[in-house]
Amino acid sequence: MGNQISKSKRSKKATISKVADDTQQPTTPSPENVEEVMPVVAVTVEHNGSNEPVIEGPEGKLVIFVVGLGMVGIAFIEKMLGLDEGKYFIVTCGEEKHFAYNRVGYVNDVLEIFLALILPHSVSLTEYFEHRNVENLYLNPPSWYAQHEPHRLSYHLQETVVSISPEDHLVHTDKGRAFRYHKCVIATGSRAEVPPYTSIEQAAKTKGVFVYRNIADLDNIIAYSESSEVNHAVVVGGGLLGLEAAKAVYDLPSISHVSIVNRQAYPLSRQLDGEAGEMVLHKIEGMGVEVLTRCSPTRQITRAVDGEETFCGFELQDGKVHAADLVIYAIGIRPRDELARVSGIKCHPRSGIIVGDDLKTSAEDVYAIGECASWRENTYGLIGPGIEMADILAFNLTQTEGHAPRAMNAPDLSTKLKLMGIDVASFGDFFADKRLPKGRTQDISHLNGDGAEPKPHVNGNGKAAIEIAFEEEKQPAQQDEAKQNGSAEKKSAPAKKHRKRGEDEPINCLVYKDPFSATYKKYIFTEDGKYLLGGMMVGDVSDFVKLVAIVKKKKPLEVPPSQFIVGDKKGADDGGDLDDDAQVCSCHNVLKEDIVKCVKSGDCLTIPDLKTKTKVGTGCGGCMPLVTSLFNAEMKKAGRKLNTSLCPHFNMSRTDLFNIIKVKQLRTLPEVMEAVGVDKDSIGCETCKPAIGSILSSLYNEHVMKGVHHSNQDTNDKYLANIQRNGTFSVVPRITAGEITPDGLIIIGNVAKKYNLYTKITGGQRIDMFGARKEDLPDIWEELHKGGFESGHAYGKSLRTVKSCVGTTWCRFGVGDSVGLAVQLENRYRGVRSPHKFKGGVSGCVRECAEAQGKDFGLIATDKGWNIFVGGNGGANPRHAELFAKDVPPSKVVRIIDRFLAYYIVTADKLQRTARWVENMEGGIEKLKKVILEDELGICKDLDAMMDNLVNTYEDEWAAVVKDPSKRKQFKQFINTDERLPQSEIIQERGQPRPADWSKSSPAVKLSTDQCRTPKSEWSWINVARKADLLVNEGGTSSAAVKYGDSQLAIYHVPRRGYYATQQMCPHRRAFVLDHGIIGDSPNGKPYVSCPLHKRNFTLSDGECLNDGDYQIMTFDCREDPEDLERLQILLPPIDDLDAQLGTEKWMVRQAESEALGLNAATQISILGPKGDFLPGVDVGGCGGNDCGDHKLSW
Repeated sequence: MGNQISKSKRSKKATISKVADDTQQPTTPSPENVEEVMPVVAVTVEHNGSNEPVIEGPEGKLVIFVVGLGMVGIAFIEKMLGLDEGKYFIVTCGEEKHFAYNRVGYVNDVLEIFLALILPHSVSLTEYFEHRNVENLYLNPPSWYAQHEPHRLSYHLQETVVSISPEDHLVHTDKGRAFRYHKCVIATGSRAEVPPYTSIEQAAKTKGVFVYRNIADLDNIIAYSESSEVNHAVVVGGGLLGLEAAKAVYDLPSISHVSIVNRQAYPLSRQLDGEAGEMVLHKIEGMGVEVLTRCSPTRQITRAVDGEETFCGFELQDGKVHAADLVIYAIGIRPRDELARVSGIKCHPRSGIIVGDDLKTSAEDVYAIGECASWRENTYGLIGPGIEMADILAFNLTQTEGHAPRAMNAPDLSTKLKLMGIDVASFGDFFADKRLPKGRTQDISHLNGDGAEPKPHVNGNGKAAIEIAFEEEKQPAQQDEAKQNGSAEKKSAPAKKHRKRGEDEPINCLVYKDPFSATYKKYIFTEDGKYLLGGMMVGDVSDFVKLVAIVKKKKPLEVPPSQFIVGDKKGADDGGDLDDDAQVCSCHNVLKEDIVKCVKSGDCLTIPDLKTKTKVGTGCGGCMPLVTSLFNAEMKKAGRKLNTSLCPHFNMSRTDLFNIIKVKQLRTLPEVMEAVGVDKDSIGCETCKPAIGSILSSLYNEHVMKGVHHSNQDTNDKYLANIQRNGTFSVVPRITAGEITPDGLIIIGNVAKKYNLYTKITGGQRIDMFGARKEDLPDIWEELHKGGFESGHAYGKSLRTVKSCVGTTWCRFGVGDSVGLAVQLENRYRGVRSPHKFKGGVSGCVRECAEAQGKDFGLIATDKGWNIFVGGNGGANPRHAELFAKDVPPSKVVRIIDRFLAYYIVTADKLQRTARWVENMEGGIEKLKKVILEDELGICKDLDAMMDNLVNTYEDEWAAVVKDPSKRKQFKQFINTDERLPQSEIIQERGQPRPADWSKSSPAVKLSTDQCRTPKSEWSWINVARKADLLVNEGGTSSAAVKYGDSQLAIYHVPRRGYYATQQMCPHRRAFVLDHGIIGDSPNGKPYVSCPLHKRNFTLSDGECLNDGDYQIMTFDCREDPEDLERLQILLPPIDDLDAQLGTEKWMVRQAESEALGLNAATQISILGPKGDFLPGVDVGGCGGNDCGDHKLSW
């Protein structure tokens, strides 16, 4: 059985064939029947005195040639296939007859993730001894290779690359042919090392001598062990590979005795300290394996058997002989760099192909990765660094158009293994305690064994045998002094100096030892316990992945060090709930106890009931997320059934309604009402109409001003701008990612100047122009459109902005092109309607200047790609976004966010931000990961298609209005005249115009036609408009304002019910805006208009306010003119009479009047002088009333 180390003979010759037809289905290949798929071009080159055919890649693609089909080679190929979008064609040669297989029995965190992705359960090379089926070790089944050929991958088994010609970009193989490449990646791995008392050549000639590297080695070991003369196997080497080899022969039935020869005092000396190593040593010895420590053979002993030199033992350093029948050398590995050396590529004198931080060799377009590479004079025998190199190189070849190239950093050498039946792990800087000074220490009390923590064993002295303590290092004198004093003397604080964590800063070690269960843990922290540096574990290694992640993040710990071992002692509830007297709604001073009482009494069983009863949420509305949560919680406490219906018109949630509309392909509100509404003749309400409008936009993306959709929109969407408190609007053009040219700034400035608009920079890196009159909006948009601007959708429940820092564009710290990616994302999602507004952020590095972790979706550049965060927001109830996906390649980012947003659109409740959606989702963020990242529900293709449709059907809503005269017509202030009336007094502040302040309180105002002097019998039918001006259609409601003297009136059309008229002013805040509001009907069929400012609902028949008894409006009869059915008339008193009641001059908000009534304290500023006293002449305000401190303050 000589030549045990030689390469296995090649049993099959591969043939060359033309590329298969694109329409053919790939067949499943096998190593014994490999068919090449690379096309052959009729070109030859001279090499070593003979002509070689040169194989070129497919036309239009760049060829990457991978030398070696081992674990690192296949990892690189997989990553390239996953990241590349058609630019490259990959060719690889493997010298073995097998596809890539798992060669190791130990993993680090990188490898664990890699194996988990490609194998249902990880198997190691050692397990081959059990099943002896190489296919069980394959990292990918043969069908996987067929899946990618011939369009993306060509593989050649049993073919060895013998040289590279970098100047010609050719590789030459032992089959006498050459391959043309654009990039060449050497991943030849390493070979086994043998000790100095023998050689590769001598070992190859000696029977019974083996190494432990590949399947051929294992086949040879198995075959030799089956001889009846072979009973005793010895493994030289007590490291990772040595213990794996020892376990392999230990399990062979023909081997009765196994011994390990290790020159160190304990096994795994490169991963464990003395105490952990001793524990492993005792465990191995307990299995009946002989372990010779501090022992080094000096000579290999052989004898002649049938004329062949045969191994029979060792001579040790003390002259003794250790007899054995079979030896496996597992003392280390040496990089296979011979290919590079013969090709003129620089190699390290000791061994290894020299590579830079970018993994390039000295040859142009040639790279080296894995065990064959020497980076900064280091080679790595672990698989983890090799896979990291593969990741870096694949990233740099495919993802650097919008991201800084990745560079090789000191690799993570964390390792988890199961050898000889023992779980062992080391992570981070696991030998930091051998190198750094130890800080002052403290004891941790013994464990209590309360069930949540490991129970201590008790020895004969009644003391716990399991201890947790911080290690400390004291001089003998200090120890004696401590004993005499009964406690350790506190050291004086050293002088402060700048120290680098993990390099010269003192450390403390937390050690846990349990000899009964063979468990050992040592965790190394900074002296203050704020950072975890590294550690090691024997026995229980369940926390390995978590601890590796903590070390890598390099962030301060959020828990005390002891919790890593004893666990979290969870006590009673933390009492974080609000007190009963906590204010929930500041607009109407509603307390938590007010909500609780309403629910307990049964007075309020729905949110609308609660709003009517307490006015909560009828002001700014910012309290509604909290109010909803409190209401739901109290309903559950009271044992009442929580109504999840969208509104009284639909007995179902938004999610159910979305799915019904999608499945039934309903396209208008009347169709939806007819199909699933409670009352098929209902017109909806201010809750369901915008929700259905959003759903229809999300599915079909038709313009929101289309006649059948326009009446569904809330005021902001209805007029494509944000309504402000005086009835004017704000205009926000899209400034993608906050990037704008000087010319763009000038255009915005000129528009603001021309229309006398107040301007302000928004928090989303845009410019907001306030005070635009409705009738001016189309003209403003037209001027902006000519300057290259489009709608910023600041008005919609849709994407607002994707905020960015400058990233690599300018910043010296930038890692990713944050501006470029933010521009791409904002342009992609602009106009996409959703249950609520959503925002994005992109930061070019971990300094996080774009505040991405406070957005609905956020991205932060890392050296490996982008970290994706989701479910964050600011506002009344801010939430920090959660890490959703880590180190995502740039080419994969968009699809993940596509799916996240599409799933949110489909499943979220009405007006639910992504933060609350994630919080309320059953299973939370982990469930979301399974749906989006793992496609657990099998819907990712549908989500992709949905988002693609929304993106592809985008149109600028402003431009559509500018180009359509019929749409422009809807923006007139009054449809019966071109005259204009002011909405409120405009004052100047800090050089800019703004509306006069509202008064502190809103007194009750109830208006009715009975207040007019002229009897109704003397009123006249006044022609006010034509139907065409009102845009009457039977598919939805419509409304508009008319001018009558100085009074402003609103007229409405409700399909199948006729025409109505009311005053235009909402009495709550005296804003002339009622025609802008949504028209709905109550559960009993009463039509009403909902004020767009604070949702006061006024019936169109009698003016009653349905949700606030303090207010009432005037209503008037409205009809078609009997003599001209296309003309509309309103029954009105004389102009002077009506102006005395409703005149604009009478009701318009003025600053002097508001100040006389008292301003909201939040609008006043008190200025302190240099000595801390108030400046003279400045009103500093004060309580000024009997209700100071009373929770029922009206403001």
